[in-house]
Amino acid sequence: MTRSPATASAATDLDIAAVARMTGVTSRTLRHYDAIGLLAPAWTGADGRRHYGRAELLRLQHILVLRELGTALDRIAAIVDSDDPTITLAHLRDHLAGLTAERDRYARLAATVARTIDSLQKGTPMTNEEILDGFEHEHYEPEARERWGDDAVDRSNERWAALGKDGQQRHLDTHREVVEALGAAIRVGFAPESDEVQEIVARHYQWVSLFWTPNAETYRGLTQMYVDDERFRMNYDEVAPGAAALLRDAAAIYAKRELT
Repeated sequence: MTRSPATASAATDLDIAAVARMTGVTSRTLRHYDAIGLLAPAWTGADGRRHYGRAELLRLQHILVLRELGTALDRIAAIVDSDDPTITLAHLRDHLAGLTAERDRYARLAATVARTIDSLQKGTPMTNEEILDGFEHEHYEPEARERWGDDAVDRSNERWAALGKDGQQRHLDTHREVVEALGAAIRVGFAPESDEVQEIVARHYQWVSLFWTPNAETYRGLTQMYVDDERFRMNYDEVAPGAAALLRDAAAIYAKRELT
């Protein structure tokens, strides 16, 4: 709710420029959050400048944590709008656990990279296990279980383990080749229905099907998630902006042609 300056705390209030500077969130984004009802300012000055108090900054912290965890904006709104302090604290504890797990994972990856640098500089050997240490997919497992169910995840884990280290690396290489091919298709300007892109999608579907064989509906849903979830979208769009959307659009065509 908007307050007047008289009822706001001067000791804690920050204007929109200060909040943007401290958080890295642009003023445009903060104004968008206000427009969609996600984060209203404490009060707005006569000059139109938004100001934020302690309650708004705490809400913004919650929003930013959820963003870091890849939560969609509509889901963020549902979480932060809870008026029950007990529920809010429970969510924050869950977020803390997720962030701590990510911190530990990145620390492990950093250690692997540091060992690799040392190995290359000194000419000392590294085993395949040491080279790939920290790149397992387990950090997505709790979310995957919630989204797809325990049976699907258990089967996927069994198939992954059965590949062995060499097979796992080939699987990772195949996905990288798919991503790079999508990027090349974007740069050339191939349409989703083109033979070239449909061939890429067919390879992607085969790659997915090693662990789980989606039908037309679930394959469309999976590739839509690649666009909606920033973590997946960045994985594809790093080679060329729009690669995730190209995969989604082409997958819809592939699903209609091949899976129905």
